[in-house]
Amino acid sequence: MSSSLDAARDRLHATFGYADFRPGQVDVVTAVLSGRDTLGVLPTGGGKSLCYQVPALVLPGLTVVVSPLISLMKDQVDRLESHGVPAALLNSTLGTSEVSARLARVQRGELKLLYVAPERLEAPDLQRCLGRCQLSLLAVDEAHCISEWGHDFRPSFRRIAHVSDQLGRPQVVALTATATPSVRRDIMRQLRMRSPAVVVGGFDRVNLHYAVRSCRSDTDKDRALIEVVRAYARPAIVYASTRSSVERLTRHLTRSGVRALPYHAGLDGEQRHAMQESFMRGAVDTIVATNAFGMGIDKPDVRLVVHYAMPGTVEAYYQEAGRAGRDGAYSHCVLLHAHRDRFTHEWFINGMYPAKETVRRVHDLLRASADRGRIRAPMQGRETESAVRVLERHGVVFRERGNGTAVRVRLMATPVRIRRELGSRGTALELGLLRALWRVCGTDLDNGVSVDLHGLPPGIGAHTARTVLERLRERQFVDFQPLDEGLYLSRPELPLSAYDIDWETLERRRCSDMEKLETIQRYAITTQCRRAFVLRYFGESRAAGSCGGCDNCPTMQPSGA
Repeated sequence: MSSSLDAARDRLHATFGYADFRPGQVDVVTAVLSGRDTLGVLPTGGGKSLCYQVPALVLPGLTVVVSPLISLMKDQVDRLESHGVPAALLNSTLGTSEVSARLARVQRGELKLLYVAPERLEAPDLQRCLGRCQLSLLAVDEAHCISEWGHDFRPSFRRIAHVSDQLGRPQVVALTATATPSVRRDIMRQLRMRSPAVVVGGFDRVNLHYAVRSCRSDTDKDRALIEVVRAYARPAIVYASTRSSVERLTRHLTRSGVRALPYHAGLDGEQRHAMQESFMRGAVDTIVATNAFGMGIDKPDVRLVVHYAMPGTVEAYYQEAGRAGRDGAYSHCVLLHAHRDRFTHEWFINGMYPAKETVRRVHDLLRASADRGRIRAPMQGRETESAVRVLERHGVVFRERGNGTAVRVRLMATPVRIRRELGSRGTALELGLLRALWRVCGTDLDNGVSVDLHGLPPGIGAHTARTVLERLRERQFVDFQPLDEGLYLSRPELPLSAYDIDWETLERRRCSDMEKLETIQRYAITTQCRRAFVLRYFGESRAAGSCGGCDNCPTMQPSGA
């Protein structure tokens, strides 16, 4: 092991320029190089990405990195390529030819790291490609998403373990900055990690000063924001909850003499890149952003992080506030809190988990309006939209983006009939298409399933597949219909009771989210040590009663430092 760790240190220095690993990093890298499945929980700024990037350069073959955000993947790949590391990403922004070219690089062994979204990991073409190469390590970045998002928002996170099984169970390393003990257990269970090494780095960022400013209204918050940004050293990140508030606060700061730029998902890719680069190189020292900004962004000298509104969880607050002071220098984390902040979060939580009766009523409405599965009823109203989201998460309805290659296919012929009538008189294309559909869809074909013809194995082609489907339909082997853009019922003939929706689990999730909201509210109003509050929440045994580094524990540090 010492020789492997020495090789990793050599790679760390030669490729990235660091003399040695940090304490938490060295433990994760040691566990990975020993061949163990590993869960690493390192605080924001702890250098999590190096914990799989350096082993990827030491181990033979390919490391696949599952990452939740396109911007995060791109930042990581750009940084790796700047260091001469052969890396690439696969995401929804790439065309078919670009995807094929990158898969060809994988098969030729030209890449050391391949970044993919969890949904992309399920793609049959990628799985076939990975099955033919040497896959040494499966890294799951931002692994808390498996537990916190995987239940509903990004269900593909929950299926990573299944895909891993299909790929021969490569070694797994999962990394996150925010995971309570229960979330850690859930990550290990969901990834089916085998006797994993668990490394929990210190959550106690002693260089960060935590403070809360109590406000009654947005007017109070606007005033407090200007006071805080002027009082403390910059660069500064100001987090706001919506795109409109980002734009408004940017104008407010600029009018007050603080040059600021906005960053949110409503800007196009070029604009976001320009805003981020201006902040990163110091052309502007304040950026106002939604939580889309910051994940994977490596700016070590942020001196101030302000939250204009209370986040919904301690995890979110700790991760975003932790982008301050990554260089170890003294920095401030300020939350502007009004009691009504929680009402917005409650509204969203209740929208995520509508009542069972509401969902049933909306499903009945959708069935009554459906024409060949396509839903014609307008999706208006908060309750209706919330119910549709639940139905979509459980496969009762699905959205078609209208790319011209999506079809709904149902197999009508039995295997016996296919062998009897196509085995001797069928064309190679007809048999090949049926086999490809079966490999992609399995038994779902019997009831009808949506298929993107572009996703079928190379050599068939969407246009050819459509022509062959028409021939098969004429002979009643299959039935199919093209899918225009819109919302569709998966099985229009079935009542809601036919679906396996775990209503008790949905209610537990709602209660859990409400409990997390209550916890961050308690953090905002506590009169005790805020640092100790955070450390206790994450199960840190060294939580002290008084830290001398938050607004409830007076410190001698100058306020403008």
